[in-house]
Amino acid sequence: MFAYIVKRLLSGILVLFLVSLAVFLLFWYGPSSPAQPICDRSTSNHCTPEALHRFEHQLGYDNPVLSEYGTFMKGIVAGREIPVGSLKVDCKAPCFGVSYQTSQPVWQEMKGRLPATLSVAVGGGALYLILGVPIGIAAARRRGTLGDKVLVSSFLVLSSVPYYLFALLAWLYVTLIIGVPGLKTTGYFPLTDNPAKWFQGLALAWIVLGIFGCTTYTRYTRASMVEVFNEDYMRTAKAKGLPTRTIVYKHGLRAALVPVITIFGIEFGTLLAGTIFTEYIFEIQGIGYWALDAVQHMDLPVVLATALFSATALIISNLIVDVIYGVLDPRVRLS
Repeated sequence: MFAYIVKRLLSGILVLFLVSLAVFLLFWYGPSSPAQPICDRSTSNHCTPEALHRFEHQLGYDNPVLSEYGTFMKGIVAGREIPVGSLKVDCKAPCFGVSYQTSQPVWQEMKGRLPATLSVAVGGGALYLILGVPIGIAAARRRGTLGDKVLVSSFLVLSSVPYYLFALLAWLYVTLIIGVPGLKTTGYFPLTDNPAKWFQGLALAWIVLGIFGCTTYTRYTRASMVEVFNEDYMRTAKAKGLPTRTIVYKHGLRAALVPVITIFGIEFGTLLAGTIFTEYIFEIQGIGYWALDAVQHMDLPVVLATALFSATALIISNLIVDVIYGVLDPRVRLS
C-alpha cells in the first residue's frame, strides 16, 4: 500500500509539473505579450511599445522562457521578491506571483476565496450522495416496475439539460417568480461570522447542485445494485433467511458503492477545483469565479495558481478514492 501511494504521489507531481509548464507556455507564446495586461492597466489602455518593453524587462519576460519558468517554480518552494512598479513585494512561499489586477500575492487571495469554494463543494457533494444513493437503491429494488422506469426516464431527461441552464433557470425562478422569504439566494458569508447567513447564501446553490448531480448517482447506484443483486453471495444470503435490510445495506451496498465512489471522487475534485457556473450565477466569490475573471483579464499568475490548484485537487481526490477501494471491497488489492 505504501509503495502504491508513493508511486501515485510521484505521478501526481509529474502531472502538476506538466500542467504548470503547459499554462506557462500558453501565455508566454500567446497572441500578445504576457506583460500586455499589466501594461494596459498601468497606462489606462495607452500601452506603447516602449512601455511594454519596460514592463517586460521589469517582470523578467525578456529572459529565456525556461529561465523564467524556473524562477516561477523556485518561488513556489522558497518564495521571492517581485517588482511592482517602484516597489518590491515580498512574496512568501508558496509564491505564485502577484496578481496583475490587485498587486497582491496570489496565494493570499486564494486563501481568502478557498472557504467559499470548499463550502459549495462539501454541501453539493453531500447532497449528491444523500439524494442519489437512496433513490438508486430504491429503484434497483423495484427494477422493471412502472415507478422505476418513470424515475430513470425523468432523471435522464434532467441530466440532458446543460447544468448552467438548469442553475440559471432555478435562480430566476426562486428570485423573481416565487421569491422565497428569508432566503438570500446569492453571495457568501463566512461561517465563523454568521452561520445563518452562511447557510442562507449557499442553500440554493447546494440544492441546485444536489438535484442536478444526484441524477448521475441515482443511475450509477441503481445499475451497480442490480448487478450486485445477481451475485451468488447475495442469493446465498437471501436463502439463509437474512432480513432484506441486512442483505441490501450490509452485503450489497458495500460492494455496489465502489463504482459510485469512483465517480464521486472525480466529481468532488472537480467541485474543489472551482464550480465556475455555480459561483458565477449565485455570485459566490470562490476559486471558480476568480479563475474565470483571471482568464478574461489575462491575469497570468492567477491563472497559473488556479490551474495548479485544480490539478492538485483532482490528484488528491483520486488518490483518496483508490485507498478507499480496499476498505469498501476486500476483493480490491492495491499493489
